[in-house]
Amino acid sequence: MEKEVRIYIRIQKSRKENWKKICSEKQISLSSLIIHSVEKRILDDERRKVLNFIEEQDNIFVRIETNINQLARHVNTMKAITPSDVDYFNRQLNHIIELKKEQNSIFKKIYSMIGK
Repeated sequence: MEKEVRIYIRIQKSRKENWKKICSEKQISLSSLIIHSVEKRILDDERRKVLNFIEEQDNIFVRIETNINQLARHVNTMKAITPSDVDYFNRQLNHIIELKKEQNSIFKKIYSMIGK
């Protein structure tokens, strides 16, 4: 493993305080902010947000898939589908579509950050 070295830079005290405030809000270290910004890499707080978003979406998709499977079982058992069941099914599908749009938007942002 490569040995870490210390770099000293001079900046105005007010600028340092602003940077520390940013770090506090993002819950990251000043070193992480500087290194990731210079290297144009995704910040740790953004990485956490992405992982949380993916986990939340996964849970939502599992719940919706379960509901759709239950509806399909009900329809197969009854050999018919009511208008309210069709409406419920369509709402679930629309929810998935909206979540996928949001997910794709976030992934595009991630790829653009990683690609730099």
